[in-house]
Amino acid sequence: MTAAADPNSRQPHAHAAPDRGAAAALAPASDWQLGDWLAHVERLHPVGIDMTLARTREVAQRLGLEFKVPVVMVAGTNGKGSTCAMFEAIALRAGYRVGLYSKPHLVHFEERCRVNGTMVVPGELLPHFEAVEAARGEITLTYFEFTTLAIMRLLSQAELDVVVLEVGLGGRLDAVNIIDADVSIITSIDLDHMDYLGPDRESIGREKAHIMRGGRAAVVSDPMPPASVVAHAQAQGADLWLAGRDFAHAGDRQQWQWKGRSRRYHALSYPALRGANQLINAAGVLAAFEALSNRLPITAQSVREGLALVELPGRFQIVPGQPVLVLDVAHNPHAVATLAVNLDQMGFYPRTLAVFGAMRDKDLAQVVKPLLPLVTQWHVCGLPTPRAATPEELRAVIQGDGAQGTSGVSAGMIHLHEGPLQALETALSAADPADRILVFGSFWTVGGVTAHGLPKLGSAHGR
Repeated sequence: MTAAADPNSRQPHAHAAPDRGAAAALAPASDWQLGDWLAHVERLHPVGIDMTLARTREVAQRLGLEFKVPVVMVAGTNGKGSTCAMFEAIALRAGYRVGLYSKPHLVHFEERCRVNGTMVVPGELLPHFEAVEAARGEITLTYFEFTTLAIMRLLSQAELDVVVLEVGLGGRLDAVNIIDADVSIITSIDLDHMDYLGPDRESIGREKAHIMRGGRAAVVSDPMPPASVVAHAQAQGADLWLAGRDFAHAGDRQQWQWKGRSRRYHALSYPALRGANQLINAAGVLAAFEALSNRLPITAQSVREGLALVELPGRFQIVPGQPVLVLDVAHNPHAVATLAVNLDQMGFYPRTLAVFGAMRDKDLAQVVKPLLPLVTQWHVCGLPTPRAATPEELRAVIQGDGAQGTSGVSAGMIHLHEGPLQALETALSAADPADRILVFGSFWTVGGVTAHGLPKLGSAHGR
């Protein structure tokens, strides 16, 4: 991971019109709105990737940035967003004031920062962008570094009891890692962003493990973590909590239970977040709470209520209606394999129509492979970022062009579209009420169909 760039960052942003930067340059910074600031920070650093924490740490010191409440930091390949959301929901039900920094956003930048469960309004971020700009002086910050400092400054000055910080795609050189977390959580680790993190799980795990701190709790919810994660925790002297050793969960179709080092929870209802992997994430969250029990004690009722009420858009999100609509930001092979299991467990649908847009730098052949037996008709689309694969490239991947032969998907079952919304509209017009439509492949893809809110429910989602 680099502190310089978040390859999943949503640029350009919903607040920034194409000529926003030019307009902002003519106005004093004190008059800028959030879109102006975002356009400014996108142009600020001469290169997109700059592998160091030195600049971020220097500006943070100038800002006097520090947290006086417990900080929970979450890293991993998949499950970070779900883990953060469940921790936040349980803490809120326990009566604590919670700050959350998560990323990337689906539609609006301010989705990245929540205080007490509520997304901040753009105006609340402006003084913190101004403060970072004043503090950086001659230092150029990347988009990710600048915005991370602004959001963390807001959270550090809010009246909170606990702060949850989601790491970007790595750990060691992620801008968030300038903070010493009281508890770190490592979620599932798999192959993704290999250009930045390394060629295998061991290399990737080693990068993510660097959020651990000596003498502090490090929860690993991945049931089969890379050896590099365990080794780094031991080298750091971290208080390592391993799934299956220090905490475990079990359950049936109606309820589940969890046990840790000294605490147990029985007769828990399943999290409101759907998916076969959510109990793994929830188990790690409860381990983190046990590690913090002397500072943030919670009750079993808080756990039950928090898990029942947790929400996280775009993570196996099912929008009821005719046809049923499924939204999932899954964009790497591991996440899509989990998505395929979840889809298979939904029940019978005559057809599944997929709206698919993705980044070119993903292992696209492995991304689509788990869904080939499930998807009847593909609607592939472009995305408004240079990293995105073209519809033609996605079609070739689905058909299996190349040395490995074809996938068996006929050209007539793959339709090309300019963007996600057009793809969804066409899929809706082709679907029968009993069918299912899946939108997946990227935050950009799901964000593209929810930019104006969820499609309206009804006989055809507002068709």
